[in-house]
Amino acid sequence: MPKDFPRTRRIGEQIQRELAELIRDEVRDPRVGMVTVSEVEVSRDLAHAKVFVAVLGADDDQTEASLEALNHAAGYLRKLLGQALRLRTVPALHFHYDPSFDRGARLSRLIDEAVTADKSRDESDQD
Repeated sequence: MPKDFPRTRRIGEQIQRELAELIRDEVRDPRVGMVTVSEVEVSRDLAHAKVFVAVLGADDDQTEASLEALNHAAGYLRKLLGQALRLRTVPALHFHYDPSFDRGARLSRLIDEAVTADKSRDESDQD
């Protein structure tokens, strides 16, 4: 069983908070829309960080363009993180798409459809 690394988790959470603000305030690329940083996984040696993001209200092409823009701005964001965080080395940032928001919205829509179908069936049975 892998050992839990609370320091890497704490650093990941701090990077997540800082990146959310930096993306909102500092990234001027128009391809980056409404981006939510959902999770940051930091390697044990703190050399790399996988940043999982979801682009709200975007189709596949817009999401791909946003990821490309974020990966292009990764060096700039890493520099700004280095100024904000008290770390000896700042991990290299690698942005990845997080499909969990889409899955959640899909499940919510399916539940709403099932509830609506049940209500209409109950109303037709009472008639």
